[in-house]
Amino acid sequence: MSKNQKIITILGSTGSIGIQALQVLDSIPQHFRIGYLTTNTNIELLAKQIKKFKPIGVVIKDKHAYEKFISQVDFNGKILHGKKGLIEAAGDTINDLVLSALVGFSGVEPTMEAIKSGTTIALANKESLVSAGSVITKSARKHNVEIIAVDSEHSAILQCLVGESIKEVEKIILTASGGPFLNTPLDELEKITAKDALKHPNWTMGNKITIDSATMMNKGFEVIEAFWLFNIPKEKIDVLIHPQSIVHSMVQFVDGSVKAQMGLPDMRIPISYALSYPKRLKYDFPRLDLASLNELTFFKPDYEKFTCLKYAFDALETGGTAPTIINAANEIAVFAFLENKIKFTDIPRCIEAALTEIKIQKKPDLTDIIDTDNDVRHFVHQFINNLNK
Repeated sequence: MSKNQKIITILGSTGSIGIQALQVLDSIPQHFRIGYLTTNTNIELLAKQIKKFKPIGVVIKDKHAYEKFISQVDFNGKILHGKKGLIEAAGDTINDLVLSALVGFSGVEPTMEAIKSGTTIALANKESLVSAGSVITKSARKHNVEIIAVDSEHSAILQCLVGESIKEVEKIILTASGGPFLNTPLDELEKITAKDALKHPNWTMGNKITIDSATMMNKGFEVIEAFWLFNIPKEKIDVLIHPQSIVHSMVQFVDGSVKAQMGLPDMRIPISYALSYPKRLKYDFPRLDLASLNELTFFKPDYEKFTCLKYAFDALETGGTAPTIINAANEIAVFAFLENKIKFTDIPRCIEAALTEIKIQKKPDLTDIIDTDNDVRHFVHQFINNLNK
């Protein structure tokens, strides 16, 4: 291994972001070496990734899949399993960078362990900062760890802030495509199926984040994530609908100037920036042809129609474990919708109910956050059962 190679561990290597990250790394093998690759159940894809990238170790979270992997896959590296395995891999001091691409709350504890080890975090698991932003950012400051955004919107803001002072920022503007139901009337949302909701107009993403985009909860989570990433008052965070997904976000400064980061809707671009930050490496990704653009439009979101976005702003205003509550409630509701157990419009109903019924801890530690997450999941499961009676 070259001294100049970074060792990168990818938590969630068989998911959408993990797969695209490996595509990026495959094009510049001289710069990186793979530490750990992890999956929940997709050991077939993991086996292919092992053969190609020769990681130091792997983690299989699901017990049955782990046992199957042990019996079927020839791998001489370190083999870990379960949540403990994810935490051990994330905290291994051999890592130079941990790309957290896990889904949902499962990313919180591995991210915390990587931070404690002093490892740079490339964060694609926005739910970690949504649920536990206060404790994660506090730990990152304590251990002098940089958290680099992978989401296209936060990557755009980071790029716009290079060379600027955060004190001179008037506001940051997160852009949103509006998802597949931007022009669907409010009274028709109840009829939407999971198949309909998984057809995002611009981006190719995993199932959960695609549904979150359809409800605009994903944008709400990004508002909360931006609050923690950039240490900026919530009053200075705005959202605009931008259906073309070319301008990925903007920063407005105190002198009235606005900087925007533009590019094709291709997640490999922000992933590559996070992996090589603060440098840029050369890639052969498709280029944006400005002359071919017919229009770039921007307008304010409909908060009555997309109530999940409103709940995110409300939770940020309330603080404490309120964001933890909306994240856990949303996670359970989204997977219930994907399994056809509830309607599309039941997702915000689940979130509203949890915000109303679950006690909010004002100054939580990690234990409080984990307990709240568990309480919300139990509550929402019961709420869904009652909806179906």
